[in-house]
Amino acid sequence: MIGAGFSDLFVFRSIFGPENAVWVTFVPAKPAQPLKLCNCSRLITVKIGLFFGSFNPVHTGHLVIANYMATQTDLDRVWLVVSPQNPLKPRKTLARDHDRLHLVRLAVEDNPLLKASDVEFSLPKPSYTVDTLSYLKEKYPEHEFVLIMGGDNIATLDQWKNYHQLLEGYYIYVYRRPHVESGALASHPHVRMFDVPPLDISATYIRDCLKKGQSVRYLVPDPVWEYLESGNMYRGD
Repeated sequence: MIGAGFSDLFVFRSIFGPENAVWVTFVPAKPAQPLKLCNCSRLITVKIGLFFGSFNPVHTGHLVIANYMATQTDLDRVWLVVSPQNPLKPRKTLARDHDRLHLVRLAVEDNPLLKASDVEFSLPKPSYTVDTLSYLKEKYPEHEFVLIMGGDNIATLDQWKNYHQLLEGYYIYVYRRPHVESGALASHPHVRMFDVPPLDISATYIRDCLKKGQSVRYLVPDPVWEYLESGNMYRGD
């Protein structure tokens, strides 16, 4: 059996020889052309949503947003990128980097669509989103990266480093925040707005509860709650 596509390259010519023998020869149907190899990376492109945050600590509200983006948009996966230092937040309020990363890993370990990422831990500090995206784009050329942020962030995006590069080079998926104006940049063609079910939980409130010895059960995923209950994280001065 001749493989599919063979007849596109050759025609068959039968020649009758002695004693009615038939010789079959293959003659090129057209001048040989260089074979074009497919760009296979286009076949395996994965659309990754990048949800940046200090996750100090990660809580149920974060997971509602991440899971919504992973299941109710065209994203294939969502990476929760733990930032070692947010240029717009004071460093002194952060728990240790790897402790916060560990909590995020605990929070998403049972969801194959979500992943904890420490990519910014090895990059220059303070961490800037535009620099992280440039690094990821070079490291994972087969992926398409999309920014995930809240309405309050898109409203102040013009304060970010090289924000024009972010707007022109990437799509930005924005979850609306109640009673927060998203600003003029929300109408940019690369910005998409989403109505994620609101869950009014703040990491600051959780830290205050822990410092006072109060329960944060159900405010954080169960594995995170169990870990926090077993130690002194956020309970010191």
